[in-house]
Amino acid sequence: MTDHLIEKTISTKSIFKGKIIDLEVQDVVLPDGQESKREIIHHPGAVAVVAFTDEGKLILVKQYRKALEKVIAEIPAGKLEVGEDPLECARRELEEETGVKAEELSKLHSFYTSPGFANEIVYVYLAEGLKVGTLNMDEDEFVERIDVTLEEAKQMIATEEIHDAKTIYAIQYWELIEAKAHE
Repeated sequence: MTDHLIEKTISTKSIFKGKIIDLEVQDVVLPDGQESKREIIHHPGAVAVVAFTDEGKLILVKQYRKALEKVIAEIPAGKLEVGEDPLECARRELEEETGVKAEELSKLHSFYTSPGFANEIVYVYLAEGLKVGTLNMDEDEFVERIDVTLEEAKQMIATEEIHDAKTIYAIQYWELIEAKAHE
């Protein structure tokens, strides 16, 4: 049992409610009985899509990320709307950002991005049976699609053009399936 590790919340104060995140400060009782504060970010969650072209290239989108003050390349991804099914969100985001539709989407995994202070979860899907769809980005979204080989993707990690966990996860997944294909 892990009950001896649980912190009990004794009060919560909302600090900020935004378009994407909410921030609150919680007063907690620690497992040893002492009190502490926790700053918690609430996020509705997100999806990310691993999609390969008929030529065997990974579809990425380049996007300026203000928090980083730089452009990085990422697998297509997006925020869940309140109550939205992650599978439907993945279908929508893939088409909106890349102009590609998937006949089939299957969940690969999900993970928390920063569990020390945020509850954001990302659901990662594999897209198969790609067809031409309709590019339809959000009005405040500016992305550029690029298709890369595995070697190009690994070089982009080395140069930090790819510098986020979900995309590095996708490339490690790709390396694994390539290795299994050559066994």
